[in-house]
Amino acid sequence: MKAGPVLAAVAGIAAGAGLIAYFGAGAVARSLFAIGWAGLAAICLIHLALIAIMGLAWRALLPTAGPAIMIWGRLIRDSASEALPLSQVGGYVLGARAVALGGISGTDATASTIVDVTLEFLAQVAYTALALAWLVRLRPDAAMVVPVSLGLVVAVLAAVGFVAVQRHGLRFFDRCAQVLGRGWAERTAASATQLHIAIAAIYRRRGGLWWSLLLHLACWVGSGVEAWIALHLAGAPLPFGAIMVIESLLYATRTVAFAIPNAVGVQEAAYVLLGGTFGLTPELALALSLMKRARDLIIGIPALAAWQAVEGGRLWGVRLEKPMRE
Repeated sequence: MKAGPVLAAVAGIAAGAGLIAYFGAGAVARSLFAIGWAGLAAICLIHLALIAIMGLAWRALLPTAGPAIMIWGRLIRDSASEALPLSQVGGYVLGARAVALGGISGTDATASTIVDVTLEFLAQVAYTALALAWLVRLRPDAAMVVPVSLGLVVAVLAAVGFVAVQRHGLRFFDRCAQVLGRGWAERTAASATQLHIAIAAIYRRRGGLWWSLLLHLACWVGSGVEAWIALHLAGAPLPFGAIMVIESLLYATRTVAFAIPNAVGVQEAAYVLLGGTFGLTPELALALSLMKRARDLIIGIPALAAWQAVEGGRLWGVRLEKPMRE
């Protein structure tokens, strides 16, 4: 692991610990106990259901793939991103690897991951726009309306750029090859060509694209149910619209801070700042953040252990077959 992410993670942990100490570890603990084991169990079950739906959204891009393997791949992607000290990109790689081990070609696994991540980002942009409209309705004078609006415009431009690169990126590569001379990167060119063909095939299936986008949007909206239930159990309910605003802006903040492993520290600070806009106490906001981190570990560690067992068994089988062939 490079020094940059390690330092960012250490700084994030220090920031999170500082917030808990500042607002009172005892008060945060009491808020956690108020949510209780029932709240944690509910959050975990809802999150597993959302992961399954997101796996089906991924599978909509590869209709010949089995639903189970795509749900498994999505579970590994999210588990690696949230339970390991990796950036989100590391989770994408492990998720694609997981479905490749399930019989999907490496090219299709990579291409579908790229498109799936793009559609999830587009759905997030739509979710943030919906939350922004709700924020204007609830708090028209809120200070965050202008910066969120500007950030949304940037996100839309970024989304358009992502799609454009995927649809026309090979032409740019070919132009570079003509300038630099043929043969300078033949293997890379062949790989890029195959990947572009696979991505283009996915984009031709318009029905699958729309179905995937709608499922991702439903999951973004549904993610607020976890916080809604936890706050009800803690005796501090908020309207679902307010929770949707908090959660959408929270995940937008996490997306911007993608280089920080697990968005550690960033998530906690965002919850305190965003929750305060709607009357959520800092200790309860921190408790909610910690509850979600516990959820990620409870789901992620067993999933990664199972994936490691599968990967280790495959490598062991390859080692056993090699001497026999020789």
